[in-house]
Amino acid sequence: MAKAINAMYFSPTETTKKVVLRIAENISESMQSGTTIKTIDFTLPDVRKEPVSFTKDDILVLGIPVYAGRVPNILLNYLSSIKGNDSLAIAVVLYGNRNYDDALIELNDILVLNGFKVVAGGAFIGEHSFSKILAKDRPDEKDMAIATNFAGQISTKLKTQDDIRTVNVKGNSPYRSYYKPKNKEGQPVDIRKVTPKTNSDCTDCKICVSVCPMGSIDYEDVFKLNGICIKCGACIKKCPAHAKYYDSEDYLRHKYELEIEFASRREPELFL
Repeated sequence: MAKAINAMYFSPTETTKKVVLRIAENISESMQSGTTIKTIDFTLPDVRKEPVSFTKDDILVLGIPVYAGRVPNILLNYLSSIKGNDSLAIAVVLYGNRNYDDALIELNDILVLNGFKVVAGGAFIGEHSFSKILAKDRPDEKDMAIATNFAGQISTKLKTQDDIRTVNVKGNSPYRSYYKPKNKEGQPVDIRKVTPKTNSDCTDCKICVSVCPMGSIDYEDVFKLNGICIKCGACIKKCPAHAKYYDSEDYLRHKYELEIEFASRREPELFL
């Protein structure tokens, strides 16, 4: 089976990227496709302006991070514009060790509606976007070994099944509501409008501008936001001066609770 392998991902802190590329590379090796893997990194906003389509000769490994238990709502329009045209797809979500809730089934459904035949799905764990200690340094070697084995299982399925079966993944339909943090009184709080602050350690290197997936950080004044913040963590984790931070009480309380309540290691879940 000669197929073109495509790796496509939204990955502000590069955790989803690692898993997607490992799966794509090992599918390519296992199937001896002899083709170069095409990579589409749609993390930055300009890339999401370009239409993307595939053919029945393509295999797509598509990965996104989980935000509040769902597919990030800022990606829905873009993801819905991708055309499958009967190509094969592997759906991958990556979450910060709490839960992926209905993100995987939602991504699976989007791909099916777009004309893809989804043959496998996986939920992997990466360092939480809010934290440097929750799922620290994941995906780690164990996660990547699981991703490698998963790719081998996918390749075997594609090479041995004459009529390749679609996959059933875990999740609810209708989908659960977005996960909401709570305040100390136990009432839900909305942290969507919380934005990062910048301290005096800033060297104006502009790295935060270049990594923001919403293009929201002002180039002339990096203390200023011109758009929304999705709390992806890229500007904070990639700032060499550690000058970016959040000071919202609700945000910090939620971050602390996540770090305590979900400290126990979760493992990837795979669906074939």
